[in-house]
Amino acid sequence: MKHKASLRAGALTLALALVLAGCSQTDSSSASSSDTGESAETATGETSTAETALDTYGYLLDFNYSDIFDENGYIAGVRALDCVTLPEDYAALTLPAGTDEVTEEDIDTYVKQNLLYNASTLPQVTDRAAEMGDIVSIDFVGTVDGEEFDGGSSQDYILELGSGSFIDDFEDQIAGHTPGETFDVEVTFPDPYDSNPDLAGKDAVFATTLNYVADLTDEWIADNVNPYLNLSTVQELRDYMREDIRYNNMSEAAYQALLEEAQFSEIPADVEKYFTDLFLQSYCVNMGSSYGMTLEQVLSLIDSSMMEETAAYFSAVIEESAQRALLIQAIAEQENLVCDDTVRDANINDVLNTDTPDPYIEAYGENYVRATILRDIVLHQVVDNATVAEA
Repeated sequence: MKHKASLRAGALTLALALVLAGCSQTDSSSASSSDTGESAETATGETSTAETALDTYGYLLDFNYSDIFDENGYIAGVRALDCVTLPEDYAALTLPAGTDEVTEEDIDTYVKQNLLYNASTLPQVTDRAAEMGDIVSIDFVGTVDGEEFDGGSSQDYILELGSGSFIDDFEDQIAGHTPGETFDVEVTFPDPYDSNPDLAGKDAVFATTLNYVADLTDEWIADNVNPYLNLSTVQELRDYMREDIRYNNMSEAAYQALLEEAQFSEIPADVEKYFTDLFLQSYCVNMGSSYGMTLEQVLSLIDSSMMEETAAYFSAVIEESAQRALLIQAIAEQENLVCDDTVRDANINDVLNTDTPDPYIEAYGENYVRATILRDIVLHQVVDNATVAEA
């Protein structure tokens, strides 16, 4: 039961399993089309005298991902087949036409979203002109009536041309230029312009230098992509991505087909609580990472009522997460699949895309990793047995 490694194998792997961290994008400037102006306080709610989330949800500081799972990767104490009635065709699904088709544009988008945006060091191409859709690095100095204005300058600003991040016509005027060129970008600020009302309706000139285009190179792949994947050229990576996108599209389509056709009884209370806590913990951790705060700091800034409202607002998302887990386990039970020691050892490196899984086990716990491996095995079996309808 050993399967080909997936670039997005479960919740444990980082995007593309790269040896990368963070993005090198600099802060935005007045040239941006919007400036949120948010602080951590406004994002999390003003501190109040009401009971804070730390008082009632402080247990999330010690959230245990493995808490609900057993040594086989099952939800402990739950027989999923008592909660889920599987559709008769679960082992031979027919997926919508086109589910298995992947275009070059799909791969380009995947490269940007799952590779370049997560890279600490971007690949730098300087021998071709920038095109709309490219990610580029630029320096710029903005002036109005010949005078520089606050927030109108930046160095090594990372921008996707065509994203609409900057005001109208700015990004279009970069396309066609070659790295190393310095040129003027002439724009008119919109009126009104909430980010800086003093600039509303005014003409501006941005002296701009195009530093490089962020595009894949063989050398960059060799230095930055997880060596476990054994990829050394742009074409090898794109071929790998094509298969990974195809599999992910088919597995998501299979999930949706199963969710629509399966019948669910009431979700066990401890399962619902686990997935609610999992969502809230992840939600607050992500919020904290956006503002450089720890989970404890986030919980101390927001009211308990906000946590309750968040859980209620995303209740459908939480419920589907629980249903997906029960669905996977129900198929595993029906097919007599478990993640025992033998299955774990045969699959763990491929599922986690690493020769050294110990850090994942330490972070998420042994049984959560087993549940992730079991999900991968079940989904591969479902996808392998599925057919795609003809167009």
